Amino acid sequence: MLKTHSLAASVALQPPKEIKKAVNGLTDQQAEALLYDWSFWGRSNQLAPAGQWRNWLLLAGRGFGKTRTGGEWVRQIIEAGQAQRVALVAPTAADVRDVMVEGESGILAICPPWNRPSYEPSKRRLTWPSGAIATTYSADEPERLRGPQHDAAWCDELASWRRPEAWDMLMFGLRLGDDPRCVVTTTPKPLPHIKELLKAETTHVTRGSTYENRANLADAFFEQIIRKYEGTRLGRQELLAELLEDVPGALWNRELLEMTRVTKPPDIKRIVVALDPAVTSGEESNETGIVVCGLGSDGHGYTLDDVTLRGTPAEWGRAGVAAYYKWNADRMIAETNNGGDMIEHTIRTIDSKISFKQVRASRGKHTRAEPVAALYEQKRCHQVGYFADMEDQLCGWVPGDDSPDRLDALVWAYTELMVGAQGKIEMQENPFY
Repeated sequence: MLKTHSLAASVALQPPKEIKKAVNGLTDQQAEALLYDWSFWGRSNQLAPAGQWRNWLLLAGRGFGKTRTGGEWVRQIIEAGQAQRVALVAPTAADVRDVMVEGESGILAICPPWNRPSYEPSKRRLTWPSGAIATTYSADEPERLRGPQHDAAWCDELASWRRPEAWDMLMFGLRLGDDPRCVVTTTPKPLPHIKELLKAETTHVTRGSTYENRANLADAFFEQIIRKYEGTRLGRQELLAELLEDVPGALWNRELLEMTRVTKPPDIKRIVVALDPAVTSGEESNETGIVVCGLGSDGHGYTLDDVTLRGTPAEWGRAGVAAYYKWNADRMIAETNNGGDMIEHTIRTIDSKISFKQVRASRGKHTRAEPVAALYEQKRCHQVGYFADMEDQLCGWVPGDDSPDRLDALVWAYTELMVGAQGKIEMQENPFY
């Protein structure tokens, strides 16, 4: 038997008569308690490790059960009286609410009726009958973590935090009690803070794949995600939870992005929102790349936002217009090779005042992308914070392959801001050159 099986799976292997006898022997109270007994239902690698550790790093594929594992750990330490002040941190405020708290495997769903916390969204707080409190935080707002102190924390999808300095702020405040601990549930990505955690002597690392939780995944979900990722390099990351390094031949690499990354841009003198619209909008369609880039007062380019999504033309049109106004952009540009005037019509229908420009690909994708990659190599383009999905695409794309949505949108943005029509890099006025 695999070591990752749960006790429940072991019981299920017993003869039906024995199972029926055991179940019938339970009182109603015992049966209800068993229903919420995570030590019975959880697989062995979903149960908190024994021994001394400061951080439990759970690197697992999609559908493994990371959210359930994190929520059950929070519930366990609170029920055991081991924590009174818990921090719940996710990439965005919506992620904390929709996944960690209110999700199908979130805290409210897994706690038993007799010990379920009350949730006050306006106060970002869950309060248990014992008086223990969990406070929700968005990693997009690291300053909120500067003052509060905690004796435990659950961090979800750390590899997708745009501002990983939130991790440092959290660690500074994780100092209450005799044994403050943190659980990190995330899909692995080769980012500096993930690598540091992996190397730390105080980190206990658990790895798991999507396949381990097959029995609890809907057939449609499993088939879709397997069809999309299995047999691919990205599938090794998203399904098998491997930590992937750079791809030979890719125009971008992790070291280059780290060397040019900044936490805050200078004054921005021009901003564009670039769209790379998908041709279709079904469940298996490509996403529509929506990337915001700016030209700084220093003549450098800055990647400011990525709001890429999969949706209908109306949905990606509204997202693009929202980004345009959020960033007070000067222009929206969109590739119209596959959509023609329909793309501009979609945007104009939502807001006729948008400054819109159609762009058409007259050169190959490699030819368009190469000058932009050169700008990064010259340290003239910078990521403002982390954009995990975009950076996966940049570092995983090899010329000759189909280029993905976020990469295409980024290339169009910087082509508009910094590259001439013929692919020649335009030198901006810069007192430092």
